[in-house]
Amino acid sequence: MPIYEYQCKTCRMKFELKKAFGENGRVECPRCEGDAQRIFSPVPIVFKGSGFYCTDNKTTCSRDTCNSGASKNANHTSKDNNL
Repeated sequence: MPIYEYQCKTCRMKFELKKAFGENGRVECPRCEGDAQRIFSPVPIVFKGSGFYCTDNKTTCSRDTCNSGASKNANHTSKDNNL
């Protein structure tokens, strides 16, 4: 069962609950028994492996060459869009 994060509308206490996917209904605060609202948080993204960053291969790429290559590509695409 997934764990959901909630915040009480009355006392602003944050808490977590385990609920089934199909389980709906009112959620009460464990402290004051007021209504609680579900909090949505961004999910972290983790890139694993090589090839995600310019600095992964230090023999052929450095930070300076990556930055200058990105600006050259940006200028190139803007010229193409103006045609």
